[in-house]
Parts: sequence; structure tokens; C-alpha cells
Amino acid sequence: QVQLVESGGGLVQPGGSLRLSCAASGSIFDIGVMGWYRQAPGKQRELVAQITSAGRTTYADSVKGRFTISRDNAKKMVYLQMNSLKNEDTAVYYCARWGPAGGVDYWGQGTQVTVSS
Repeated sequence: QVQLVESGGGLVQPGGSLRLSCAASGSIFDIGVMGWYRQAPGKQRELVAQITSAGRTTYADSVKGRFTISRDNAKKMVYLQMNSLKNEDTAVYYCARWGPAGGVDYWGQGTQVTVSS
């Protein structure tokens, strides 16, 4: 069993920065691909970034160059550093873990990020 708990969301002005954190519990964290999804009101949930246990990363085109995903396997933490935030980054951000079959098998509860002046 894996539990994921996000933190770090909030209200920020356009151009500002936020750092999201995801704390994972459970022994299978070290071998799992981790990442972040987001869902804006009225829109489908979209993949923002992924990171493998070895540290390989992928990003959605919309956040490349602005967001950085990282992980600390010893602490069972995943982070999303978000810089140069835009209004369109406003969404609920979810931490996720991909299981051996390739799909997401665990989700966090989500944290709200609001970018507004």
C-alpha cells in the first residue's frame, strides 16, 4: 500500500514561483515512476511531469523550461518546482505513482494552485 500526500499549493501572482511536495509512504516507492498531474476546472486531468527512480524526467510541453520535477528516494519525497507561473497553470495538482503495469495505481488527494493577480 502506498499513500501520497501533497503540500505546497496556494495563491501566487503571475510570474511567481511555488514548490509542491509529495510525501509517500510504503516500501514500493523506490521502484516506482512518480509524477504530477493537474486538473483545471472544466478540463481533463493532464500529465505535467514524470520522474523515474533513476531520475529520468519528462515534461508536458506547456511547462518545459518552467517546471522541474525531482525526487529524494531516501526521504520518499517528490517535488515540483514551478517558476514563471501563468494564469493557465491554475489547477488542482495531484501526485501520482505508476505501477508495474504502466498505469497510475496511487493518487494523492490534490493541492490547489491558483495563479492570479
